[in-house]
Amino acid sequence: MSDSRISITLLGSSGGLAKAVLSLLNKAIASRDDPLYGILSKAEFHLVDMKQQTLSYYSSLAPELFPQIRLHQLDLRDLKAFNQHLTNTYTKLVIDVSWADTLEMLDCCNELGILYVNTALENTSVDEDPTLYGFPLTERYELFEEKRSEFTNMKAIVGSGMNPGVVQWMAYKLLQENPDQTPLACYIVEHDTSMYADPLILKPRTIYTSWSVECFLDEAILSYPMFVRNGLPHYWREEVYSTEYKIRMGDKLFYGCLMPHEEILTLGKLKNWEAGFVYCVSDYTTTLIRDHLDNVDELWEWDQHIVEPSVAEVRGEDLVGVLLVYENEEKFLYNVMSSSEIYPVYQTNATYFQVACGVYAAMASILLDNVPAGVYYVDELLASGNSCGYGNYVARYMTPFVSGTNPDSDGLLIQRRREV
Repeated sequence: MSDSRISITLLGSSGGLAKAVLSLLNKAIASRDDPLYGILSKAEFHLVDMKQQTLSYYSSLAPELFPQIRLHQLDLRDLKAFNQHLTNTYTKLVIDVSWADTLEMLDCCNELGILYVNTALENTSVDEDPTLYGFPLTERYELFEEKRSEFTNMKAIVGSGMNPGVVQWMAYKLLQENPDQTPLACYIVEHDTSMYADPLILKPRTIYTSWSVECFLDEAILSYPMFVRNGLPHYWREEVYSTEYKIRMGDKLFYGCLMPHEEILTLGKLKNWEAGFVYCVSDYTTTLIRDHLDNVDELWEWDQHIVEPSVAEVRGEDLVGVLLVYENEEKFLYNVMSSSEIYPVYQTNATYFQVACGVYAAMASILLDNVPAGVYYVDELLASGNSCGYGNYVARYMTPFVSGTNPDSDGLLIQRRREV
């Protein structure tokens, strides 16, 4: 795409992830060697939310970007108003970090031929259906797959945050580096120890996580543990936090819970292997959930708090990566960031910044590279054979990456599993 003036609409602009995205773009627009500089420096940014932030909020967060920002207050359930917004603003790219229904947003963009990027699949009908207890993620995915092929008048990259998103690129990179080996399994892993340094500020009857608490609980207590084998999802009908699984990457060792995640469904179809997402959060939150395994639904009634360095000092780090399992060894690649390093530069926590790096990579790919018409997951985009600089765009702001080999293997999930 040329560097002529374009309009970019950001959905969900008042939220924590949008804050990280805007902060990263504020850095990019101030860097002449940034791949997106030519486009961003001439773009208009239309920020949309149902409950909009103040002008002073955005001027403080993104001073370099601020002169090009326009604010809009809009309920994205009003599709007629959203379509009118896209037309009136001459929007060329929608960045969706909202909770709006993904299929509805894609429908609007497809009608007008607008580029689209998001971080996760959202479906309001699934969210409102209590009969889908245990399986909401799979239902969202299957409903999305039923409609995906209809979006032919647009280009879209869906699920491009950290996980899903960057982790698919990590898996693809490891596979390229080891073309003569056939892995038995691919595990997406995350160990997030982020928590306030002062335990005295922690309040009773409150759930603490480093990203959306509601979305975390959707995976942690509303869903069954899931993995994919031979391209098909498998479930254990038990509480997610009733068991845990061993993960070892060099000198890093932890036990995490098996949770459903979008990238497992897509990577699970990539090869005839076992795929799963193993996630470990802070000891505080883990203990809190396990203390309520007899009645996890009670936790929905508690207060929810995102761990933010703007509130108080945050210790710990967020490690996210990929572990490929072979017969007699394991290959791994991961990124690790801490809020103490990220916050002074980007005014956000480490988890949100990692996701923002995936958003930036998708933006750059869809604006600069030869992405074909249609809707793509990151792993599909990389495997399409088209020239794509996704990995280079990720590495622009995400460092360091740590890679290595475990000289032996802990096996498949059933070998890694232990009861709590």
